[in-house]
Amino acid sequence: MNANLPSELLSLQLPLRIRIGEAQAFDLGPDPQVTLVVRDPTLLAEITHPSLDILGRAYVEKRMDIEGPIGEVIATADALSSALGDDDDGDAHYVRESHDKATDAEAIHYHYDLSNAFYQLWLDPEMVYSCAYYETGTEDLATAQLAKLRHLCRKLRLKPGEKLLDVGCGWGGLARLAAREFGVQVHGITLSEEQLKLGRERVKAEGLEHKVTLELLDYRDLPRDGRYDKVVSVGMFEHVGHANLGLYFQQLYDAVRPGGLVMNHGITSSHTDGRPVGRGAGDFIDRYVFPHGELPHLSLAVARMSEAGLEVVDVEGLRLHYARTLDFWSANLEAKLAEAAKLVPDQALRIWRLYLAGCAYGFKKGWINLHQILASKPYADGGHEVPWSRRDIYS
Repeated sequence: MNANLPSELLSLQLPLRIRIGEAQAFDLGPDPQVTLVVRDPTLLAEITHPSLDILGRAYVEKRMDIEGPIGEVIATADALSSALGDDDDGDAHYVRESHDKATDAEAIHYHYDLSNAFYQLWLDPEMVYSCAYYETGTEDLATAQLAKLRHLCRKLRLKPGEKLLDVGCGWGGLARLAAREFGVQVHGITLSEEQLKLGRERVKAEGLEHKVTLELLDYRDLPRDGRYDKVVSVGMFEHVGHANLGLYFQQLYDAVRPGGLVMNHGITSSHTDGRPVGRGAGDFIDRYVFPHGELPHLSLAVARMSEAGLEVVDVEGLRLHYARTLDFWSANLEAKLAEAAKLVPDQALRIWRLYLAGCAYGFKKGWINLHQILASKPYADGGHEVPWSRRDIYS
């Protein structure tokens, strides 16, 4: 019977069962936690030398199905690719993406315009689609997301009446909280038409039209006259691309007044050269999740900010906070798969299951990181408005 399973697979000791159709099943170790159901027998040859991209594509394209807890599925896939795949730590010579307005708009539409109702299934009530902030590590998702929004506002030292620019405002959760709790005027921009529609509805429902303005606008078209007191960008610069980082931060520098603050909150690469995540994980994300996305290393982000004239005054790493956030998102989606299947195509649901659980795993393993970088636009004489200590953030 074992002749149907390649010897490379039979030699492994993994908590994995491989079932070929409905007839044959082979356990690669005791007490299997995960079952790969092979629908296409030609896949067996490919998974004798697998990458995470090969395994993910096979599931997305319905050449195989998976059974078992999604977190265990990801861990088993990593073990399988580690044992039999290439010792690949990412391609240091990969070709940098070319980014223009049309390409970026298309990429944003693909990911963020999927379905507002689908995102509502597994995000918090405010629909904050970025890393939450866990002050003790025991908070639920909704509490941690509100804490993250307030954490950003406190770092920006927002004051009533100030003008805040929110670049990549999503569904407007940060914009509404900043206006509601900190009394600022907010201008939020996005490239997602679906996010903009629901975001405006929520602004109106809270009676904040006089304080919050959301619009469809590319960051390259922002005013460059220093009209804003503070600028915040959350989960946006991952879409900018390495080649455009200098332009991106120059736009933010030009948008804020002298003495103003700029906060950039985003996912960063663990590789100093900014290569994609290895063993095919980065290929899968680029193919199915974030087309044309690129993760700069913290050092590159700080370099481009500095070259634009911004002075970095504070950096905070929140890698494990994002792992916990993604665990919540993944668990929420897994608990509502039947509902999700009515809202998005089957292929999209397969992609998002792997993406959420896989990214949670990647953040835990240190494959990717998350940094909040606070910078000041100094006055002509070199002065700035940042307090002497960080005590006010936590008071």
